[in-house]
Amino acid sequence: MKSSRNYLAVLIIILTVYWSFNDILPSVTSSKKEISATEFSIDNALYHLKNISQKPHHTGSEEHKKVQEYLVQELKKLNLEPEIQYQTAINKKWRAATTTENIIAKIKGTESGKALLLLTHYDSNPHSSLGASDAGSGVVTILEGIRAYLAANKTPKNDIIVLFSDAEELGLLGAQAFVENHPWAKNVGLVLNFEARGSGGSSYMLIETNGKNKTLLTEFLNANPNYPAANSLMYGVYKKLPNDTDLTVFREKGNINGFNFAFIDDHFDYHTEQDSYERLNRETLLHQADYFTTTLNYFADADLTNLNSDIDYIYVNFPFTKLLTYPFSWVLPMLIIAFLLFIALVAIGIYKKKMTVIGVLKGFIPYILSLVLCIGISYGLWQLLLIIHPQYTDMLHGFTYNGYQYIIAFVLLNLWILFKVYNKLKEAKAIDLLVAPITFGLVINVIIYMNLPGAGFFIIPVFASLLILAILLFMNINKASRAALFAIISIPSIYMIAPMIQLFPVALGLKTVFISAILLVFLFGLMLPVFYQEKTKNGWQALTGFLALLFFGYATFNSGFSIEKKKPNSLVFIQNSDTNTSYWASHNKTLDGYTKQYFNDESKQGGADLMAGKSKYNTSFNYYQKAENKDIRISNIKIHQDTIINNQRNVSLTITPTRNIDKYELYTNTQIELTNFTVNGTLYDKGEAFVADKGTLLIYQMANTDKDLTISFTIDKNTQPDIVINEISNDLLSHPKFTIRPRSEIMMPMPFVVNDAIICARKLEL
Repeated sequence: MKSSRNYLAVLIIILTVYWSFNDILPSVTSSKKEISATEFSIDNALYHLKNISQKPHHTGSEEHKKVQEYLVQELKKLNLEPEIQYQTAINKKWRAATTTENIIAKIKGTESGKALLLLTHYDSNPHSSLGASDAGSGVVTILEGIRAYLAANKTPKNDIIVLFSDAEELGLLGAQAFVENHPWAKNVGLVLNFEARGSGGSSYMLIETNGKNKTLLTEFLNANPNYPAANSLMYGVYKKLPNDTDLTVFREKGNINGFNFAFIDDHFDYHTEQDSYERLNRETLLHQADYFTTTLNYFADADLTNLNSDIDYIYVNFPFTKLLTYPFSWVLPMLIIAFLLFIALVAIGIYKKKMTVIGVLKGFIPYILSLVLCIGISYGLWQLLLIIHPQYTDMLHGFTYNGYQYIIAFVLLNLWILFKVYNKLKEAKAIDLLVAPITFGLVINVIIYMNLPGAGFFIIPVFASLLILAILLFMNINKASRAALFAIISIPSIYMIAPMIQLFPVALGLKTVFISAILLVFLFGLMLPVFYQEKTKNGWQALTGFLALLFFGYATFNSGFSIEKKKPNSLVFIQNSDTNTSYWASHNKTLDGYTKQYFNDESKQGGADLMAGKSKYNTSFNYYQKAENKDIRISNIKIHQDTIINNQRNVSLTITPTRNIDKYELYTNTQIELTNFTVNGTLYDKGEAFVADKGTLLIYQMANTDKDLTISFTIDKNTQPDIVINEISNDLLSHPKFTIRPRSEIMMPMPFVVNDAIICARKLEL
């Protein structure tokens, strides 16, 4: 069979891949140019977005207050009565705290049932992010969506609460303040949360519940969103991980169910100054709007009294049906049926002499070889690329600007490996070779059943492959038509798995491209008869090899930085106020024109001991250099109380800044047990005793209402605290004692780390 006979099959595969991505994202071009006042207007939403994302507006900044005032005024224009909830909150997991300023409003319903809460956060990530996507997109989706809803003169059955939470970026603190302290929280029945972890792509629906998902999923489908993007694999993984969205607080502290709607493509913009109005994908914003309008219109009048369930459902995007759903209880029976069919087909095949035991066993060799090569080369090659392009390591989230090009290149490389391995076979039959991939698919599904039943839909591609095996066994299909027929049978498999091949490297970084390789080998193996040609070499090997080289070359060509793809870098000045010594430090692994002002290749590497604490990704300083001491003023510390009662030492102190401090970090160098730990009058964990291991004791972001920071606690009288205070101000570039050449137009502050900061460190004398 000549490779030309595969053209139709390949066209079917390509179109299905395109369909799988296109089907879960609306098109701006297909939206109406003229809309009524009762419809969501993307132009209105973008108008608001432009106004609230002009500058960084993290908690405690002047711009934060301006954005807050803007949103309050816009809510008032909708005839709502917004209020500001001022409340100090302390996150137990990270011991992060601030005085939050939540914006809250309510649309009164006609009935007295549970309320629907519309949630997003309006603070941007400190200190340089513009916050257009994260989460300005959520703010304007709710703001414009509520306008359209009210314009229709609708009166909901349920109360509708709007919560623009504060300090999400600091540890979900605004949501915690609302759930723990606001009276409206007790009546919330469901939360719709709008989030972002990038600036484009489809928005994925993720259920958040302490129970099972059947009722929530059923109600979501009843709302009839036009472009649902979701699968229960993400749901299952999410439930096993320590989750970190505002909605998690509602589930954990209020036992309140909800839906997350979040997009993650263009992850390189996440928490950077490139998270801008211009870079937010308009189709992505429309996707959020579609979720909002459909779910608001449905849940505003739905019964939210009890959305719990005792049944979990499998769900996955599927051709023509939006979401295919069925109970978790079907996973084992489907697996057993697949095993029985597989055993029966193989037995019949051997009995009818269409298959041979030797041929089947030999078929495992190329498949296992392909799997090992694709996984090993994908992992190893990415590690090699990090050596060749060390600047990639300075993008801490692990997804580079040319990341999509690399994903395509790795897919093509792995296809080349697969074609190369199978083209080496002599006289092997497709029906024999198909047994190994099906066996692997069944083994994978056994592992899934035992550990992650939410991924139970992976049995569906196995059934498609069993159908292909049955056709090869019982029917004599014309060879010219066989490939196209098998490609059609494989459409559901391609539709489900193709987006996941991209999803993992985008979400978790290109270091996980080997997971994409596993998925590709899984899918390719189950579709093997589409491509494998007995006695004839497959011409697709040369094409995929050439295209792989082309895309690797293209990615290499685009490996640099530009105005549109800025290089992240970091610089901080650290002053040890106890020893009167100072250092320059940077998290960068590769130096550039900005960092070379203070470092060179001979500069000391490391610097983890310069200050306590690490970044979000546990990265410490990579370069440091002794600096001239600048005698930066430090805060005043006043001990109000230091008494011993019944073998317990009670301590209370106030830290008052003498300059513009953004954040205080307190770290303990020894393990210490505390009770009645209080921050600005708020008890940590209801005053219960807790053990602080070596590391973070408290990270406090100074809010606009804060003049100082008061801390009190109780410890054993024999305990000698060894606590370090870091006073951090993000004014390194504007401080009069420094003259620093600014970044070039192709550079930006590195996210996820303390940056552009003056850090004064000292021990707390107690």
